[in-house]
Amino acid sequence: MEIFYFVVFGGLAAIVAGLELSKSNKDRINTSPAFNSFKNNYLLVYSLMMAGDWLQGPYVYYLYSTYGFGKGEIGQLFIAGFGSSMLFGTIVGSLADKQGRKRASITYCITYILSCITKHSPQYKVLMVGRVLGGIATSLLFSAFESWLVAEHNKRGFEQQWLSLTFSKAIFLGNGLVAIIAGLFGNFLVDSLALGPVAPFDAAACFLAIGMAVIISSWSENYGDPSENKDLLTQFKNAASAIASDEKIALLGAIQSLFEGSMYTFVFLWTPALSPNEEDIPHGFIFATFMLASMLGSSIASRLLAHSSPKVESYMQIVFVISSAALMLPVVTSFLVAPSGVKGGNISFSGCIQLMGFCTFEACVGIFWPSIMKMRSQYIPEEARSTIMNFFRIPLNIFVCLVLYNVDAFPMTVMFGMCSVFLFVASILQRRLMNVAEIHKSRSLEWSAAKEMTAEADPLNP
Repeated sequence: MEIFYFVVFGGLAAIVAGLELSKSNKDRINTSPAFNSFKNNYLLVYSLMMAGDWLQGPYVYYLYSTYGFGKGEIGQLFIAGFGSSMLFGTIVGSLADKQGRKRASITYCITYILSCITKHSPQYKVLMVGRVLGGIATSLLFSAFESWLVAEHNKRGFEQQWLSLTFSKAIFLGNGLVAIIAGLFGNFLVDSLALGPVAPFDAAACFLAIGMAVIISSWSENYGDPSENKDLLTQFKNAASAIASDEKIALLGAIQSLFEGSMYTFVFLWTPALSPNEEDIPHGFIFATFMLASMLGSSIASRLLAHSSPKVESYMQIVFVISSAALMLPVVTSFLVAPSGVKGGNISFSGCIQLMGFCTFEACVGIFWPSIMKMRSQYIPEEARSTIMNFFRIPLNIFVCLVLYNVDAFPMTVMFGMCSVFLFVASILQRRLMNVAEIHKSRSLEWSAAKEMTAEADPLNP
């Protein structure tokens, strides 16, 4: 393996270690023992859930190909997963507000375990059922757990700032460290122990079962709106009304869809971008490097969120601009660096430049997750949190399905250019969100001041 990969990985590891070890008291949030116990319980569960997800990711395509399916059939299976997340996942995820977030989290575990079991069958129809189950589980993973955390945090009376600490730690562990360990563990099962490509799915099911046991034994139930007179259609109407009537929620949904759509498109494109001439690149090691860059981002986010300034609405504008520039690099290098006509070999000079840009983008992803969680906790109403969060994923899933369906129809530079434009638009919308939030806050302060003045002028008039 080229020394270049080790230099990039080692450099990122050194920066992450330096940031974590150099944190002063100003960069840390003083909390209570009760909160620490609550936070550690959630981080344990979230890490187990993400381990179950990360173990599967690198081997889904590989498993389907070993069963003899072609690119078109595998593409249909992937589209089924995202389509299921959009249709069925939105309904099941929305039920979390009414039936309970703990139940929804347990449903995630059961659904994903069943999805893992289907991977033992080479039958296309069985695998399709598994993808549908996996799509439903994905919607629950990205809505039920966060909704449970926010509601339980508030119910226990913990300070609002402490929530950002849990968010940043969850991303640092679940989307960083756990992803790296899961990748290495999956590689150990498949290559070192030669257990076959289905082994990581069995291991994922075990981690999910352990996490489910922890949820059942230690989590209490909480709800969004438990009133029995509201059916699912009414919940959808209320969520749509909240999005339409509050510009902040609508902007937040658009920002999330633009960023996550670009992120998922990047997942499909980074391999052919780094090896356009079938260069020999270490996919597993590069994936681990990306996850380390994401850990760097979450470490930076934890410092930013520990201070009252700059506000999350402010610094995320810069993050979106940087991520837009990072995904524009493949377009720029295609014009400035002459393409190589030699097949195979090591990564090209253009590939090295792009890898650095991709690591920068992954660092932005690491900042994005805890920051968007923080903004969602501020702006999305509690009674419809899961429903609205799943509404946000509808345009995302439509976009990803369209990209998967047309992935061979457009040149790669066009796809990266499109993602770069989306991210720049997200930065513009983020600025609009900051302005709207400030206007809303100033009006609330003016209203409160006017109310106090009225009470002082006429204390007998309530």
